[in-house]
Amino acid sequence: MKKSDIIDAIDNQVRSIESKKYSIWTIGVTDDPDTRKDKHKQDGENVNHWQRWNADSENDARDIEAHFIKNGMKGGTGGGGKANYVYIF
Repeated sequence: MKKSDIIDAIDNQVRSIESKKYSIWTIGVTDDPDTRKDKHKQDGENVNHWQRWNADSENDARDIEAHFIKNGMKGGTGGGGKANYVYIF
C-alpha cells in the first residue's frame, strides 16, 4: 500500500475516536503483525483498536512510523526482519 494512503488511513482512524489525540495511540513496524499483536496483548496492552497496513517497502513503513512518532504517537524505531507492516493501537 502506498505511503500516502497509509498515512491517510491512520489519520482517519485517529479522528474516528472521540479524543482525536495522537498521544493515545501506539505505532510500530513489524514483519509479523499477528505475533506482534499477541506480544502487545500478553504485555497487558489494549489492542482492541488494532489496525495494520502492508507498506510497499520497509523504508516506507519506517518513514510512516517516524512521521507519527514526531506527531506524538507512542512507539520506537524497533522492528526486525523485513518490517514492512505498520500497525497502530
